[in-house]
Amino acid sequence: MVTPLSTARPDTHEVTNQPPPIAPYDASEDAALLEGLEREGAAWAVPDVRRLGRLAGSPEAQRWAEQANTHEPVLRTHDRYGNRIDEVEFHESWHQLMRVAVAEGGAGAAWADDRPGAHVARYGGALVWGHTEAGHGCPTAMTYAVIPALRQQPELAAVYEPLLTSRVYDPGLRVPTEKRGLLAGMGMTEKQGGSDVRTNTTLAEPAGEEGLYRLRGHKWFTSAPMCDLFLVLAQAPGGLSCFLVPRVLPDGSRNTFRIQRLKDKLGNRSNASSEPEFDGTLAWRVGPEGRGVKTIIDMVNCTRLDCVAGSASLMRKALVEAAHHARHRSAFGARLIDQPLMRNVLGDLAVESEAATALTLRLAGAADRAVRGDEGEQAFRRLATAIGKYWVTKRAPAFTAEALECLGGNGYVEDSGMPRLYREAPLNSVWEGSGNVNALDVLRALAKEPAAVQALTDELALSRGADARLDAAVTRLGTELGDLDGIQVRARRLVELMALALQGSLLVRHAPAAVADAFCATRLGGDGGYAFGTLPHSADLGAILGRAGLAER
Repeated sequence: MVTPLSTARPDTHEVTNQPPPIAPYDASEDAALLEGLEREGAAWAVPDVRRLGRLAGSPEAQRWAEQANTHEPVLRTHDRYGNRIDEVEFHESWHQLMRVAVAEGGAGAAWADDRPGAHVARYGGALVWGHTEAGHGCPTAMTYAVIPALRQQPELAAVYEPLLTSRVYDPGLRVPTEKRGLLAGMGMTEKQGGSDVRTNTTLAEPAGEEGLYRLRGHKWFTSAPMCDLFLVLAQAPGGLSCFLVPRVLPDGSRNTFRIQRLKDKLGNRSNASSEPEFDGTLAWRVGPEGRGVKTIIDMVNCTRLDCVAGSASLMRKALVEAAHHARHRSAFGARLIDQPLMRNVLGDLAVESEAATALTLRLAGAADRAVRGDEGEQAFRRLATAIGKYWVTKRAPAFTAEALECLGGNGYVEDSGMPRLYREAPLNSVWEGSGNVNALDVLRALAKEPAAVQALTDELALSRGADARLDAAVTRLGTELGDLDGIQVRARRLVELMALALQGSLLVRHAPAAVADAFCATRLGGDGGYAFGTLPHSADLGAILGRAGLAER
């Protein structure tokens, strides 16, 4: 005889002890972000950043982010009749994300805004809108960054800058001057050289008209090929030079821009990265012949700061997800957020996130003041951006892995969203120069730009006497800088120390004592381990978690 099931048994499909959906949440609910905006001259932008933060954390925007990555861009090389078109199709969710990003000033709008702090405001928006997905940040970053380089050819800037600074997202390949807004990309690297762009083999031959050339060659990694304009490097008769390449020519015909394939990338799947081929492609020179690297370096400096901001935003998003899980999940008789060791992990991540955010906004402030003529800030920006690019982007992968682990097995499942963040995490360390490239760039600045070294020294001096561990690190840094023996071999150690000293200085001056003390104790004073979650037992975890807005919600 079969015994019947007891009616008192629980329903096997009842879901318990699982967190609710995180959305809606406010991506701008971050004291480090809001205080940094005010400190760096963009207090007027706080209401807009708050509004954008609420939109970023909305179910709708989070769904756009998921769909844009699920429905990846598709390359169409030919139309149904066999005509070469080289177009990339995107899901509507990608377009929704782009519309918001451009409308909110995430592309080139800051260059048309005379208000002090306009560039800081842009980065504040990027830090919160980055809680959606990172792929669409590539074309907006390049559009922002192209403008200082383009200004070196004033007649071209006069035509295109008003459209590059537009807040209208106007997709589709058409004559650029007939559109309401433009996007710009960049093509530097080639198969044989990568970051060593001086080995480029793409050729540029004068085409008769002054400043007009024809290009022939193959670029290896050109993101966002659906953009309207591209700055590319090619070998002209006078040496490596910079050129403006439109996808559609003034007469309405398609410029030769043959997309050979889209890259099958680890992450950043929503963003199309391509290999375009030039064959008689018309291009207009930007800057003098033979000065291509110097011309495009302003663009690179801008995109490097976007890499710093992108990693800082990714880290904050991962932390918010981890804390949300910990607040709603219980184990061993208590909520995870109340377990001492989990609090240590989340507190350590919160300290790291605030350090990244503070440095991002300090760099944004330097950029804003530099474009307004502050030579000291320009010198500081030159060195500190390379330092920040090296360090913050390096911290993101380990940070994201630890945040994923806070969710346990749930975090390893695709629909948690954490795997997408984890795949994205290494990207910013690779793009716009890998870690070695940026470390060597710091060495070049140290050797050739004494004003930049002095600017960094002056910045660190602002916190002198506030923390003995920070003072000792700055002293050690001075000793390291005075020793040239094996300097290239030591470059990463040196840049890491510079970054930690700079972050420590910012936190000592601007963060609550609990955050600054935990940072200096572990990152500078040796009172911590190699993994996150190794803050000393004396750390004020309640204050740290409260500062980060993670304790209760």
